[in-house]
Amino acid sequence: MKPADDGPGLSSRSPPADVARARRDRHALAGAKVLLMLVALRLVNAVSVRTFFQPDEFFQSLEPAWQLVFGGGSGAWLTWEWKHQLRSSLHPLLFAAVYYLADALAALLRCAPAARAELLVVAPKTAQAVVAALGDYYTWQLARRVYGEGPEAWAALAVTVVSPWQWFCATRTFSNCLETTLTIAALTFWPESLEPGSLQTGRLRSCFVLAAVACVLRPTNALVWLALAGFALYRSRWSARRALLREALVCGGPVLAVSAVADRLFYARWTFPPLRFLYFNLAQSLAVFYGRNDWHYYLSQGLPLLLTTALPFTLVGLYQALPTSSSSSSSSSSSHQRQSPLRTDLASTCLFMPAVLSLISHKEVRFIYPLLPVFHVFSAPPLVSFFAPALTRSTSVYMARRLLLLLFLLLINLVIALYTTLFHASGVIGVLDYLRNQHSLHSSTPTFALGKTTTTPPGITAGFLMPCHSTPWRSHMVYPHLHAWALSCEPPIDMTQAEKAAYQDEADRFYASPAHFLNTEMNLPLRHIPRRPSYIQPALKSPDANPNAHIWPDYLVFFAQLEPTMQSVLRRSAYGECYRTFNSHWHDDSRRTGDVVVWCLDSTEQGRWAIEKGRIKKKKKKTSRSWWSQSKKSWSY
Repeated sequence: MKPADDGPGLSSRSPPADVARARRDRHALAGAKVLLMLVALRLVNAVSVRTFFQPDEFFQSLEPAWQLVFGGGSGAWLTWEWKHQLRSSLHPLLFAAVYYLADALAALLRCAPAARAELLVVAPKTAQAVVAALGDYYTWQLARRVYGEGPEAWAALAVTVVSPWQWFCATRTFSNCLETTLTIAALTFWPESLEPGSLQTGRLRSCFVLAAVACVLRPTNALVWLALAGFALYRSRWSARRALLREALVCGGPVLAVSAVADRLFYARWTFPPLRFLYFNLAQSLAVFYGRNDWHYYLSQGLPLLLTTALPFTLVGLYQALPTSSSSSSSSSSSHQRQSPLRTDLASTCLFMPAVLSLISHKEVRFIYPLLPVFHVFSAPPLVSFFAPALTRSTSVYMARRLLLLLFLLLINLVIALYTTLFHASGVIGVLDYLRNQHSLHSSTPTFALGKTTTTPPGITAGFLMPCHSTPWRSHMVYPHLHAWALSCEPPIDMTQAEKAAYQDEADRFYASPAHFLNTEMNLPLRHIPRRPSYIQPALKSPDANPNAHIWPDYLVFFAQLEPTMQSVLRRSAYGECYRTFNSHWHDDSRRTGDVVVWCLDSTEQGRWAIEKGRIKKKKKKTSRSWWSQSKKSWSY
């Protein structure tokens, strides 16, 4: 029988090229929808993070970016790493562009000073949210390459979306977060084979450009590419090896050139930060100044922190992908078998990088963060094989238990994510919001012209008696006339081993003897502390003043752990509590335990806080009584 006519110009069967094009269009549309949803999710994620993790989130990115845009008089804090050219300028340049655009938008909209400050605080978060969403997207894309269009790819995406670590860390402005996104994007373009017939030069070049940028940002990222390239070169013929090395030079050379020019403009001298980074951290062992870790740190702490509830599934997936796994071929589909060289190389890289980094004394979980998306990809097949039957056949008691286990694991992830992003170490962020508000309240003209010299009267002054870098700095204080100081912890640079052993930084000296420090290392001794804040009565010049020491500020900020000492040392001063906020239930550093407490010289603010504190206590007491009465009623029934 003759097939029905489909109409003029149409055949009953589409050509293969049209089918392939239609399939690509559907995939592109699906990918765009997924990416948009991920961007929306990470934007919510970014604005909901209200806790502090590590100083590098601010001092290795936002502070130098702030100074680039708003000038040397803006109050940005450049740490010793920038003074000694240890860091690439590319990462701060990204956020400098963000600050510039946000400042221009605030000027265009004629925002009030407080609204402008909020915009500048949130702008880097939104940029990092896009970076995090791209990392999620390329995790999904790599899983599709490895597993095809099956459920494993969607499982990998789900794992990265519900990961507590990703919710806690992905939208923070660490260079490691950008490094992670660049790494997973580059891995998506990494070729399955280097043979001339199958090698796609365009994809390989995209891979090398992204990898080169990641290595410039974080020199340790080179371990990923040394491992992958080593495995590929070992399996390839000489012609393929030459092609790989040629493309690496063609793509890496321009990236290094751009980086060198950017660093020349940033540092005002020719320098090569990756080399200086290795020299200071390895040759001078300065990284050890910030802590030593056991050799098994990445096994006993790093992987559990990164993976949490996905850890057992990741370990199974890694085992199945390794060449020593006898079960990998039998338990994998044919599509998995076709990708076995890629899976094997990725799995081996996931073992190689932590093993090499374990040889270094100073370890941090962030150093192996670039491997997390790959770990999520490997966790997908065990997750699907374990939980998919429970989702499709929940009638069995055995399957119902698996479904309950899945819900329980998701609940654990949710609790960890919410606690770490909303509560733990939240006070050190909230106290800067308080100081910004106080500056606006007590400055007669609270406008701020960033990067410009103005005649605005001095704002408030604040001092942080905390371990160094316990809070963000100008990226959250914003106002250049909010003058602040904090205890420093410069490392022992260019010292002998004997000098390093005896070295104490400023924070160490303070905590060794707070009373002695406050009496000898402030601009005035304890008996000459001002009685009124500087915005009410500027301090009179004293012949006893030390111009190179910290001034007694209007606001003193410290952790509750130090409160008994402060009450003893400053009992005769005009300082009194004017603000307190929750910070943490526990902390691995005893100096950072308890609430964040603010003392001030303004008696009006002290009285206002006493009233507010009484209201808070009364409200808590009322809530407690209400709960108790409701409980008694329920028990009576």
